[in-house]
Amino acid sequence: MQDFGEAFFTAFSLLFSFDADLMEVIGLSLRVSLTALLAAGLIGLSIGALLAVTRFPGRGVALVVVNSMMGLPPVVVGLIIYMLLSNAGPLGFLGLLYTPTAMIIAQAVLILPIIAALSRQVIEDLHNEYADQFRSFCVPTGRMMAELLWDARYSLLTVMLAGLGRAMAEVGAVIIVGGNINHLTRVMTTTIALETSKGDLALALGLGVVLLTIALTINAAVMGLNATAKRQAYA
Repeated sequence: MQDFGEAFFTAFSLLFSFDADLMEVIGLSLRVSLTALLAAGLIGLSIGALLAVTRFPGRGVALVVVNSMMGLPPVVVGLIIYMLLSNAGPLGFLGLLYTPTAMIIAQAVLILPIIAALSRQVIEDLHNEYADQFRSFCVPTGRMMAELLWDARYSLLTVMLAGLGRAMAEVGAVIIVGGNINHLTRVMTTTIALETSKGDLALALGLGVVLLTIALTINAAVMGLNATAKRQAYA
């Protein structure tokens, strides 16, 4: 196994020299996670807003299901998607297994409940403040959802960043449906797992530094958005 000092030196050398393999893995990771975030965000925010402003029979059950799905085991999600996309599965004809698209689907399924549940709470709290005004002006449900989504945009951006952090950190599901194929479906987390098992710490550490940097950036962005939201609220 490489000496730790040498491994760190090699890791930073790879980063600052913009190593082609490293950049390829980072690029694919960002494309997969950002696409999954966009898809999950469009669906999750809509579900969250709908659950926040409407009352219907079975709403309590729906809330329990959405909240419970926040803790979905990634390997179980990966297994289910694998079964659906495999040649013997109902969606096997699409040929998506072991492709970045399959990884996007897996990440989107994992973060969708997080976005839906957290956005529902944010929008419901805001809706309770304006409920009387909405009723007075007979605002339609669709318009109400749109207004609340816009008014809560800073808090919802925080929710989206939380989803991005979850997507970027995923390992189990993306290995199952992506196969960790070099130059095709290998992302940062799966590369770290593979290179560590091989004893090649340099690339693993380099990607680890990138992941930590992304995590710190996301946390800083969340704090900044929260501060902006508070200033807007008291403006």
